[in-house]
Amino acid sequence: MPLQEINMESIQAIKQRFGIIGNDPKLNRSIEKAIQVAPTDISVLVTGESGVGKESIPKIIHQISHRKHGKYIAVNCGAIPEGTIDSELFGHEKGAFTGATTTRSGYFEVADGGTIFLDEVGELPLTTQVRLLRVLENGEFIKVGSSKVQKTNVRIVAATNVNMFEAIKKEKFREDLYYRLSTIEINLPPLRARKDDIHLLFRKFASDFALKYKMPTVKLTDDAVNALENYRWNGNIRQLRNVAEQVSVLEQNRTIDNKTLQNYLPNIGSNLPAVVSNSKSESDFSSEREILYKVLFDMKGDLNDLKKLTMELMKKGSDADVQKDNEHLIQKIYGDADEKDEEFEAAVEDLEILAIPEHKETAEEIISEAADKYHFAEEIEEEETLSLHDKELELIKKSLERHSGKRKLAAAELGISERTLYRKIKQFDL
Repeated sequence: MPLQEINMESIQAIKQRFGIIGNDPKLNRSIEKAIQVAPTDISVLVTGESGVGKESIPKIIHQISHRKHGKYIAVNCGAIPEGTIDSELFGHEKGAFTGATTTRSGYFEVADGGTIFLDEVGELPLTTQVRLLRVLENGEFIKVGSSKVQKTNVRIVAATNVNMFEAIKKEKFREDLYYRLSTIEINLPPLRARKDDIHLLFRKFASDFALKYKMPTVKLTDDAVNALENYRWNGNIRQLRNVAEQVSVLEQNRTIDNKTLQNYLPNIGSNLPAVVSNSKSESDFSSEREILYKVLFDMKGDLNDLKKLTMELMKKGSDADVQKDNEHLIQKIYGDADEKDEEFEAAVEDLEILAIPEHKETAEEIISEAADKYHFAEEIEEEETLSLHDKELELIKKSLERHSGKRKLAAAELGISERTLYRKIKQFDL
């Protein structure tokens, strides 16, 4: 078929022959380009979202070309495992790999003189892309496990829903192969860009399913038609066909209004933009504040206990009658935990760390104010801290003298571990 201006009559004839429904200008332009390129052997790349019907274009190109009596093979590149795709496309020799018990012809050998449709070509591994590039450049290929170069005369039509420029940028697709495949690029518009065709397609699908399941055809009310045409249809024609089938099978009432139709239209893919908040939600702040309050309450309790112990220790002095109580206080302050590398700091008499104003809105402000008050409390109680230090030193000295310097016995008397006592001896230079 020579290159010529394509009129609308021939486009309508092609639509009827291949079951294509719609009158959208972009759709018509895509079919027109397919008709024009069909008589040549130019490679074609069909692009568009998943579900727009890309598989129809290679069929049109093959059927109205001089190769129409040759083989037409459609290959889903994304469905073939990476380890076997070279064997599938180019064939293999016997013994080429484990399981290769016989010689096998690949698609490019079988389709010699015909057309190969490589669907989802963007999923091809890089090593296979190199082999495919050689076929496009000079029609040569080598079977897996062979060294013999073979020739093939095939027309390659490829399709993808991948953004090829992004794939090239990420080095997932060879740039030279892209330009060899896309000598002519045919883009099919998404269904949401063909609003006037949506109801036509639904009516066709509804009629087909009514015939298939032997039931009356469903019809849409005006408000349902409006909802159908304004839905986003991320799955395109494939999704619309599924909705038509579900409605045809499940609904007893054959007149479908908008309310009924909405049950079959997922909320995903709404035309409305998502609202993204840059700040934390009120519930997040509430949860975080509760945790901080708990930590600060625990801290206040510990410090109050320490203050009480310190004051009692200072009042009791070093009389022999209260020696046991003093040792018990030391044990409560230091305990037996080996991991305590630093002694407690001073207790405070008037700690207001939990007087947190209700107007504080962020965790950072709460922490900052608490830290300021804590450091201030440390400064004002310095004298009490020094008194505790002296008392502690005195108790340790007396215990060591009583037990003639035997640390184990002194530690047992003081109620602390021997390791803690050793650290204190070293700290006080006893």
